[in-house]
Amino acid sequence: MSRPDLTLRPAVARDAPALADLFLASRRAAVPSMPAPVHPPDQVHAWFAEQLRPETVHDDDAGAATRRELWVADRDAFAVGYLILDPEWLDSLYVDPDLVGHGIGTALLDLAKSLRPGGFGLWVFESNLGARRFYSARGLLSLERTDGRDNEERAPDIAMVWPGHDPLTYFRRRIDAVDTDLGKVLARRAALTAAVQRFKPVSGQEGRDREREAEIAARLAAHAPNLGAARIERIIHAVITESLDAAEQGRAGRPPPVGGVP
Repeated sequence: MSRPDLTLRPAVARDAPALADLFLASRRAAVPSMPAPVHPPDQVHAWFAEQLRPETVHDDDAGAATRRELWVADRDAFAVGYLILDPEWLDSLYVDPDLVGHGIGTALLDLAKSLRPGGFGLWVFESNLGARRFYSARGLLSLERTDGRDNEERAPDIAMVWPGHDPLTYFRRRIDAVDTDLGKVLARRAALTAAVQRFKPVSGQEGRDREREAEIAARLAAHAPNLGAARIERIIHAVITESLDAAEQGRAGRPPPVGGVP
């Protein structure tokens, strides 16, 4: 539910101090549901000042112009919330901690949906149960969990998504992006598998180290608990088998198989 006494507008340079203070107050009030900020106040203020300089247009991989957007929720001429919206991600949504539950967050989230009708994702700390309930109640889905090693706070987090007005198209777009990355990783994996054969006492399929393969599978399974160790073991077995076959074909000067037929 949005509130009629709110004004939602693009942020401008003079908003930087107020938004920095709002972020710091919100994060302090949220402890321990959220980790404390890792940057001191002066760095937070400098970051907001940098973000609110005249926008810089970036090119994405497809060559399309993209830009980050910062929006402010005003009430009685005071900033009481803000959001930072990237092309595919809702980077931040914060509300004055004294006004949580007054519809400000909902108004900002509705704005994000209107600006990104094709869908977007966001990250929320696993411990932040209030935020998770808020987003879930407004149509966002939990997609994946991490142990937090890739965020500054090193705290477990959850990727949530709003799949927009055409969820099938949204998720297929996300899958296509992952598949592109997966193809690049498989190519690198195969190249390394081929390179290491020159240094093994027995190369090829006969020289496979089953104990090491089990260690690799266990390590990967820790990053993909939803798949489970048994599935990961089968996947890595197939990756190594096919990489070794490709390396053997390369050494023999044979072209790769067409359509899966050797």
